[in-house]
Amino acid sequence: MPTGKVKFYDRDKGFGFIQSDDGQEVFLPASVLPDDAVVKSGSRVEFGVVEGKRGAQALSVRVLETPHLQRGDRKSADDMAVIVEDLVKILDRVGGGLRKGHYPERDFSQKVAAMLRRVADDFDG
Repeated sequence: MPTGKVKFYDRDKGFGFIQSDDGQEVFLPASVLPDDAVVKSGSRVEFGVVEGKRGAQALSVRVLETPHLQRGDRKSADDMAVIVEDLVKILDRVGGGLRKGHYPERDFSQKVAAMLRRVADDFDG
């Protein structure tokens, strides 16, 4: 099976691209990733390839290694403090609704989940 590095991946859009070790650019749809996979730019992957209507597309992707953020890539502690404080306010709002038996609207829930993932990625560095 070919291997390569993820060149770009956008979790919100549900796709990205792999640069294979032999130089081929391969489309990476979210649907071929394992449910528990953490994929970002620079992740090493092993994958199958099929020729689709628009070119090479990855199949049965296996994540071999996901790089952590380097210190220089992380937000400053002051910036993170502001982000975390804002996130706590949003989660308090969500918690209040849940205590009243109301889940947030789907669009809002998706935005909150995306924010949590991004903050978690910054902390994971």
